[in-house]
This record gives sequence, structure tokens and C-alpha cells, in this order.
Amino acid sequence: MTTDNIDLDALLAKLDACHEAREWAAGKTLEQAWAECPRGDWMLWLAGHLDIDRKVLVRAACACARLALPFVPADETRPLKAIEAAEAWTRGEATIEDVRAARVARVARAAALAAAAACAAAEAAWACAAAEAAWAVAYAAVCAAAEAARGAALASKLAECADIVRKHVPYELIAEAARREARLAELRAKREAAKPMELSYVP
Repeated sequence: MTTDNIDLDALLAKLDACHEAREWAAGKTLEQAWAECPRGDWMLWLAGHLDIDRKVLVRAACACARLALPFVPADETRPLKAIEAAEAWTRGEATIEDVRAARVARVARAAALAAAAACAAAEAAWACAAAEAAWAVAYAAVCAAAEAARGAALASKLAECADIVRKHVPYELIAEAARREARLAELRAKREAAKPMELSYVP
């Protein structure tokens, strides 16, 4: 295994990752954690916070959202169309207006979670083009797909999402993004240290 020289514990603390994720990752290298992580939602969260290319992120979110489609009634086509529109956007085959038009409106309760997954993927594409926090809606797609499974299948669905994320976001992309984040943090620290010290005046 290649040593990535990235302090994962420090990185997760700096990004304010949840306690459960930090506890699971404690003592692991970034490479080890990316290879073994059992939760696709955690992985998309990290990828989003490290500013991974937004089209890569949307492709992963769409693939995860597709896991919810079996829970959609056969006559409800809007979730699939929303996912397909977002996927087409990542390939340069659709405009962001096409994606926006395909966003899922309110549907029957039985399909609500699956629709939420599809809608989140489409929202991710829209947010990417708007330079907004696309990771949040991509993350929502994973959560909605997993929740649609319910009960004991939840952990299995999250693990399936994790494999999907690894396929679309290889470790090398995450490692480079983490190194970039470390360099930026170092530069910010140096700038802060170089600022003249403010003296308080006491009359």
C-alpha cells in the first residue's frame, strides 16, 4: 500500500466530519479508509468537501440514486427522467435548463424516497452549474436511496453506494484533492502568522 502522507484524522477534524465517521477512520490512512469505507454517504461528503470535480460527483450521485428506482411504481417515470437528465448533463448532452425541467415534482407517498434520490441527483447537477454546494444534494441522493431500502437492508445499500463512489471517484482523485487542501491550509496559516500583531491600547 502506498503511503499517502496525509493525516486523515486531522483532515476529518478540520472538515468537521461527524463523530461516527471520525471514530471509524481513526488510525487509518486516507488510502485505507477510501478502500474500506462501508458508507457511500460519508465518501460523497468527503469528496464534496474536497472540491472534487462536480461532474464526477454528480455521476456518482446519479449512480447511487438509481439504487432507489426499484422502489418506484412502474407507472412513475419522473425519477428516472430526472436521473437521466443529470447524467446527460455530465456528458455535455443536456443543458442545465434541461436538468431543471426534469427535476421531480411531488409524487405519490410510496415513491417519495426514490423520487427524493432522483431529485437530489438532478439538484446536484443544477447546483454544480451554479457553483453551489453540490456535495450536499449529492449526499442527499445517497441517503434517499439507502432509506428507500429500509430496515436491515440499509447498511447493505450504503455499502453498495460506497462501491459505486469508489468506481466513479478513484482514490487518486481524493488523494490529490486532500494534498491541495493541505497546501491551501498551510498557506492560510502562513498568511495569518504574517499579519502584524494588533496592539490593544489601554488609556
